[in-house]
Amino acid sequence: MNFKALSAEFIGTFALCFVGILAIYNLGPAGPAGLLGIALAHGLVIVCFGSALGAVSGGHFNPAVSFGLLVAGKMKFNDFVGYVVSQTLAGFAAAGLIPILFSQAGQQVVAKGTPAVGAGFTVTAALIAEMICTFFLVLVVFGTAVNRKAPKLGAVAIGLVIAACILAIGPISGCAINPARHLGPALLSGAMDNFWIYLAGPLVGGALAGLYGRFVDPEESEAAS
Repeated sequence: MNFKALSAEFIGTFALCFVGILAIYNLGPAGPAGLLGIALAHGLVIVCFGSALGAVSGGHFNPAVSFGLLVAGKMKFNDFVGYVVSQTLAGFAAAGLIPILFSQAGQQVVAKGTPAVGAGFTVTAALIAEMICTFFLVLVVFGTAVNRKAPKLGAVAIGLVIAACILAIGPISGCAINPARHLGPALLSGAMDNFWIYLAGPLVGGALAGLYGRFVDPEESEAAS
């Protein structure tokens, strides 16, 4: 078990959850200005921490990304389990620390910063949105950070696609596209409505992207020829 990689995954996921929760609380998801700020906050965290820690762990910071790479044959099962545990614990740690900053209002801050199905949208719409945007995310990870022949723009491209997805589906599902971003805050704040969407949607989307990434992987093509 690579503990340096696990620590990098913990720190990166912690940063994503910590900044994401507080950005939603401070900016509010209603209106284009608030949504743009929330998208930039999440995207910038990934750009910065992906650049800083990507060489240590690959900069997944998301169980759905790790699952997609497992499906694509780019990750060993033991490493996958370790990554998911680190990422999930980081989500709990971030959600558990925020109430200390806000005292009595802490639970409400975490609850507000937990992705949820938007008013006027169905559970089905949220599930499909999470699946599609996680597919986009994992495919970008695969093509820019995993593919050794791709330009080294991984952290920037991943941050940008996360920001774009938040702008697109933030009002529909909250755009978790990351089980760790949802599970810890949801459990600690009690905001568990439709929690299965934020497990099933990202994992299915990540798996589909992993399968497609394996299909178009130039290394696989070279091995078969």
